[in-house]
Amino acid sequence: MPRFKHYNYDQDAMVVINYQEQLQPGTFEHAVHYLIEHKLDLSVFHPKYRNEDTGRQAYDPAILLKIILFAYSKGITSSREMQWCCETNIIFKALSCDTVPHFTTLAKFVSSHSDEIEELFEQVLLVCHEQGLLGNELFAIDGCKMSSNAAKEWSGSFKELEEKRAKLRRLVRYHLKAHYERDEAETEAELDRDIRRAKTILSLDEAAKKVDRFLKTNRPRMGRGKRNKEVKSNITDNESAKMTTSKGTIQGYNGVATVDKKHQIIIDAQAFGEGQEHHTLQPVLESVEARFKKLGIADNIYQQGTIVTADTGFANEANMKYLHERQINGYVPDNKFRSRDPKFQ
Repeated sequence: MPRFKHYNYDQDAMVVINYQEQLQPGTFEHAVHYLIEHKLDLSVFHPKYRNEDTGRQAYDPAILLKIILFAYSKGITSSREMQWCCETNIIFKALSCDTVPHFTTLAKFVSSHSDEIEELFEQVLLVCHEQGLLGNELFAIDGCKMSSNAAKEWSGSFKELEEKRAKLRRLVRYHLKAHYERDEAETEAELDRDIRRAKTILSLDEAAKKVDRFLKTNRPRMGRGKRNKEVKSNITDNESAKMTTSKGTIQGYNGVATVDKKHQIIIDAQAFGEGQEHHTLQPVLESVEARFKKLGIADNIYQQGTIVTADTGFANEANMKYLHERQINGYVPDNKFRSRDPKFQ
């Protein structure tokens, strides 16, 4: 019988770890660490901190950024999972210097520093330009549907939401009437049933109030198509929209990214609460142009031979007219080519 070395998982060990040595040159984690420590100006985050004289010490934005950016690179977007990684993963421990920010700290940092993070994105883009990673020869634009943290059941036009409010109020009245008509509970089962009915009434009443507050404090959302008609609002997240995907209808956003061809560097990323991509082409192109001008890369990037490509989702007459008037060298497939070409009749 062969003999093997003995092993035992039920044992403790003292291991000396140098966190700097875990961030090996040539890896993504080392690049993130180096950029944040030596290249990026993080003072843009400082004005929102108010603990110079009182209050507890805050986590350095450098630490939080390293955790979040590395997590995103691994497809991790949950703040709870980021916290767990800081507790268990050696690379996260190295980037965070063995600190474990609470998931609420990570989530609040992202949600409350949107403008500062955009400025940081521009700093990274400038570094990419200085390193010769941007070719500025071809920009590819595409979008994808992303779910929002909002239920599609709370979507509807103002008329539909008013009907929903009326229905909720009818249900509250029905349950209240049934509750008053009953005598005092005589058995434990009847008591449990009355408690459940009371909880149902409270839940329905709160839902009706939620709809009522929204209708009183908001106005109907109007679409941007040829016919300026109302689009569905959402009580939880009114900037999101109902969208049809290959996996069904979701409540979410249309995420549109612009990528430079040379090294597939993302130069612009935006989220639009519209299911159709038609209306996003113009603001995306203008955003890229303004950013390149602000960073001193080019005063008018589209007049320097840059080609723009996009798929059929961006094809409509208004966009073709815009590209022509701005003299932008754009390639967008004609989604009505077959209907106009005699060969396909």
